[in-house]
Amino acid sequence: MNPDELRKLIEEDEFGLLDVKPKACNVCSADERLINSFEEINDFFDKTGHEPKDSDDILEKKLYFRLNNLREDACKKEALAQYDRHNLLGVSIKEINSIDDIFNDDDFGMFDDDEDDLFTLKHLPKEINMPDYIGRHKPCKDFEKFEQLFVQCHQEIKEGKRNLSPFQKEQAIEVGMFFVLKGVLVYIAEVGDFEYVNGKRRARLRCIYDNGTESDILNRSLARALYRDGKRVSPVTEKVLDKFAGITEEDKESGYIYILESLSTDEKIQSIADLYKIGFSTTPVLQRIKNAEQEPTYLMAPVRIVAEYKTFNMNTQKFELLLHNFLGHCCVSIDINDKNGVRRTPREWFSVPYEVVDKAIRMIISGEVVNYKYDRDKKEIISR
Repeated sequence: MNPDELRKLIEEDEFGLLDVKPKACNVCSADERLINSFEEINDFFDKTGHEPKDSDDILEKKLYFRLNNLREDACKKEALAQYDRHNLLGVSIKEINSIDDIFNDDDFGMFDDDEDDLFTLKHLPKEINMPDYIGRHKPCKDFEKFEQLFVQCHQEIKEGKRNLSPFQKEQAIEVGMFFVLKGVLVYIAEVGDFEYVNGKRRARLRCIYDNGTESDILNRSLARALYRDGKRVSPVTEKVLDKFAGITEEDKESGYIYILESLSTDEKIQSIADLYKIGFSTTPVLQRIKNAEQEPTYLMAPVRIVAEYKTFNMNTQKFELLLHNFLGHCCVSIDINDKNGVRRTPREWFSVPYEVVDKAIRMIISGEVVNYKYDRDKKEIISR
């Protein structure tokens, strides 16, 4: 077939058989998904006249958290600036209307008149020192040891016994703490030995995630991730006398009564039901227990804060003694070897349900405890 005949055949394609349209792609790119998610926030503003708030409405709460996450991500803010018709992200767009605007907006100095051309690389280190080892995620083989901690933490967040707050200090990452990183709950199981690098303290962590994985990243790496997209999970500290004596800012803080649970892997310790340490501290409890695995009083193992009560205008040590006397017949003697192999018998460990301890504390405050006693067999507080 010669070229003229082929051209005639194409021109006489009455039924459009030779019209080929590109196949439509149903897959959204990451940029399109980002824009679509932000447009949902814009649509909400269009309908309500205000930005989404942390309300009881599930949809509005979801958009509220999404907007907050976008505001904390400089790259996403920049990418969405042209779509931010309600100025929700606070990004100013510089208008370019002339050649002068282009030169005035030269943030990177590309048009500076110096001896270097555009292809001369500047401000780059001559040598890049890679770390000897980079932390990796892997399945947590002993996750069953931590699973109940995650279940309880989720429940306490739901019940308001723990709250989420912005992450602030990388040096505050300690054993027993929980964080939320990109929607995943993280538990700090171990903190390695600290070393100083460029004047900063650095230590490798053992982080357990509620998806059944773990990692051994550095504390500074975790901190950077938490600054970008994370929260600290903090136990709600009760002011014990707030509800009973009208505590004000003028009242004097006395200390802390705490209830701890052992995370020991020793089968002998794990076999003791409702085992709790009830103690007193003049310093915040997290600071007091940071070296728990090195101290016999904590059974040479990490501990979990079950409850922490801040006290005011009282002799907290005497308060602790009253509580110990009330539960004295439930005190447990546990022999443990310290790091030097010396046998120790720590005190203040009790085999008693947490609900009983909490009730006893409140009864001591109200003064009605003198009319009651704890029945170990029934596991409840009864009249004398």
